[in-house]
Amino acid sequence: MKSGFIGIIGRPNVGKSTLMNAMLGEKIAITSAKPQTTLNRITGIYTDMEYEGGEGIQMIFLDTPGIHKPHNKLGEAINETAINTLDGVDVILLIVDGIQDFGKGDEALLKLLEKTDCPRLLAINKTDLISPEDYLALYNRYDETGLFDDIYGISAIKGDNVRMLKDRLAGYMQDGPMYYPDDIATNDPLRFIVSEIIREKLMHYLKEEVPHGIFVEIESFEEPDEDHDITEIGAVIYCEKKSHKGIIIGKNGNKLKGVGKAARKDIEQLIGGKVYLSLWVKVKENWRDSERTIKSWGYKDEH
Repeated sequence: MKSGFIGIIGRPNVGKSTLMNAMLGEKIAITSAKPQTTLNRITGIYTDMEYEGGEGIQMIFLDTPGIHKPHNKLGEAINETAINTLDGVDVILLIVDGIQDFGKGDEALLKLLEKTDCPRLLAINKTDLISPEDYLALYNRYDETGLFDDIYGISAIKGDNVRMLKDRLAGYMQDGPMYYPDDIATNDPLRFIVSEIIREKLMHYLKEEVPHGIFVEIESFEEPDEDHDITEIGAVIYCEKKSHKGIIIGKNGNKLKGVGKAARKDIEQLIGGKVYLSLWVKVKENWRDSERTIKSWGYKDEH
């Protein structure tokens, strides 16, 4: 069969996770309108056993955090995770936001790509929101660098040209093994995916200053057995300030209840069964600047 690894990189909030979900045909990575939603590398697995008359193909997408100018140790670890992903992949897919101005962050990414020697593709996202003239200008700017084997204009959220891009990526896969079973879409642990679902709901519900200072830890995960048919999950939401704790909980606990209800619905859909979800909020001041905490919570890339 054909198989290979595809590293998805880009600045924060350009639509990397949305595109990977569209490629897979199901939701694996969380999405949000707020930047820096993805804090760690997410693995998405696309398998088609009928590819090319039954030869089969498996594409492993590595969705990375947005590369940005870090303001704390967490930001440094996030960047390290994204940059390390470039080593060992078969194709690099750079995503850029068509409605954002080209800036220093884009220049830094191009310099980073100059150091790589595998095929590089560019996807200009959100083309449904820009004029043909603006798209052409951005296309030419990137094309003139000579770094990219192909450039595509897409709308990840609407699915425009996503299939075309996926077919092009498939063309770069080589003869190789099937790395994962053909019935899974990610190899990330279920606990991790559940914690990400809870964090996604928090990002949708919370004010701008809170979301990036939160971390969700699954403390307990009891699966159904012969005595009960409900999965019982206990999660702790850590925040950096006491004032943030109050914001997360909300008046009369209403905000936390809303987060729990929305998260439970998605988790039940994920595991295909009933869920009892308990949420607690704790303060861990300045955790984003704690090397030990960042490493123990899995943000430090040991690549």
